[in-house]
Amino acid sequence: QAHFVESGGGLVQSGGSLRLSCAASGFPYDYYTIGWFRRAPGKEYEGVGCISRGDGSTYLPDPYFADSAKGRFNISTDRAKNMVYLLMNDLKPEDTGVYYCAGNAHPVLPATFQTLCAWNRFDTWGQGTQVTVSS
Repeated sequence: QAHFVESGGGLVQSGGSLRLSCAASGFPYDYYTIGWFRRAPGKEYEGVGCISRGDGSTYLPDPYFADSAKGRFNISTDRAKNMVYLLMNDLKPEDTGVYYCAGNAHPVLPATFQTLCAWNRFDTWGQGTQVTVSS
């Protein structure tokens, strides 16, 4: 049974960094897109960044990020270990929330942030890890 497990969250001061880890069973070949999402209290899921292989067999070289994450966040992977990482730098209080990794087992085209990182396209989710950024 496929499942994702996130870790690495915590309390950090504004301007600090965190690396979130996602143990993603079935990565890379069971999913077309792996995404990172966050949910702040009282708000909807928000796409942070995604990696995708479109409708092909090879993951596209560059992740897709929300405007709020560009230049600060990055996604890296260790395919041998089925791991996906979200590297977060220059954290801000508005980055606070529960962070989730998720997998979409269906191809999505065209490959844009809006199409790839739409949370309701994802069918396998982890339990989340809390990130709190203090000002």
